[in-house]
Amino acid sequence: MIRLAYWLVISLLVTAGIAWLISLPGVLTVEMLGMRMQPRLGVAALAAIVAVFVIILVWGIVRRVIAAPYYLARRSRERRKDLGFNALSDGFIALQAGDALRARALAREARGNLPRNAAAQLLEARADLALGDMHSAREHYRALISNRKTALAALSGLYDQARQQGRIDAALTFAQKALDISPQAPWAREAVFDDMTRQGRWDEAARMVAEEQAITREEKQRKRRRLAVVETARAQLAEGSDPNDALEHALAALKLVPDFVPAALIAARIYANRGEARRAMSLLRRVWRATSHPDIGTLYANAVPGASAVDRLKRVRELIDLPPANKAGALVLARAAIDAFDWVLARQALANYSSANPSQAVCLMMAEIEEGENADKGKARDWMNRAVRAPREPMWTADGITADEWEPLSPVTGKLDAFEWRVPTSAVATRTNGALPPSMPKAPESASTPTPPAVVEAATAATDAPENRT
Repeated sequence: MIRLAYWLVISLLVTAGIAWLISLPGVLTVEMLGMRMQPRLGVAALAAIVAVFVIILVWGIVRRVIAAPYYLARRSRERRKDLGFNALSDGFIALQAGDALRARALAREARGNLPRNAAAQLLEARADLALGDMHSAREHYRALISNRKTALAALSGLYDQARQQGRIDAALTFAQKALDISPQAPWAREAVFDDMTRQGRWDEAARMVAEEQAITREEKQRKRRRLAVVETARAQLAEGSDPNDALEHALAALKLVPDFVPAALIAARIYANRGEARRAMSLLRRVWRATSHPDIGTLYANAVPGASAVDRLKRVRELIDLPPANKAGALVLARAAIDAFDWVLARQALANYSSANPSQAVCLMMAEIEEGENADKGKARDWMNRAVRAPREPMWTADGITADEWEPLSPVTGKLDAFEWRVPTSAVATRTNGALPPSMPKAPESASTPTPPAVVEAATAATDAPENRT
């Protein structure tokens, strides 16, 4: 309705204008080629306006005819461009869907319509890589490196290709070149960082992590955790040769992650070896409250070198209440009580964990208690038999490998911070580091009756037996 009203108003105005022109008084005299015309002034003005309009119309038609080839060519280019971009879009979708053959065909179609489009060549390179045509993919990537816009993407493709072919050194070279172009390229930083950690270049790895950009809360937490792991690895490496340097790195890790057990153990061991038992115990108490990790409790008991079994038990009683608040505390307390021949306390500590589905460690300790307190070999044997099929206790586990101590890297994949404290599900091997590290205070030999050989045999069998998953 509004448009109709506008049209009516404009029509009325035009009509009124024409009527006004026609009604103008006066006569216009025109002499040309011996001819004399005297139209009225209004008619002459209207004729002039019509003539101008006709001239403009004719000129527009002439221009269209003259420019027709240009417009046709431009239209053809636009059509080819549309076809090229459609093929490019469909090609990336096909590649993402796993149809590399169709993706390559569409990439070539896109390159035919978009000869100077680097994305089309990149798509073809990716498709060639997915199809296993390494030679063609490499040629495309090398051509793309010369383009500043596509150099990083090309290096990424060459890196992936080199990794697929097992050319690790070449892959690292491409990653390093990518870092030279873009220092914050995530994939390149990860590649170079992983290489540093695998080679034990912890100082360089620490500097690289410190230079990482972290914006979100999750990124900041990840950075702090990563740096804590690297600092702990530095501390672990220096613990035997330079305890002071190791302590500095361990404390730096604890500032980043206050309850990081591996760093706390290293720092506490160094404090204990320096005769600073109070510092060691204060640190261990804080971490124990946060984690209840059994290694923390064990080291707390042995924080004073040369202490008797009774003194160690007393120290553990300071840390762990009765009844223990958790299973880890129960095991630590029971171990200390067994070493001190306090069989009653040992039974009390395990009371809540020895009745229904006891774990392997509980069964073995109960066998020791029956053997040591009552010399009841029959009950001890029964507990040993139960230990064979009992569920395991948590261990340091990474990629199916269990270890006595935490390690910064997975021995299988080389991944940083792969070891977790959890119940192993299907361990394929066990990394035994032997006795306690040289820097860790060792508990004195107990004066108790030696552990029966049957206990040792059952413990070995239980370790090798498959886990009860029920």
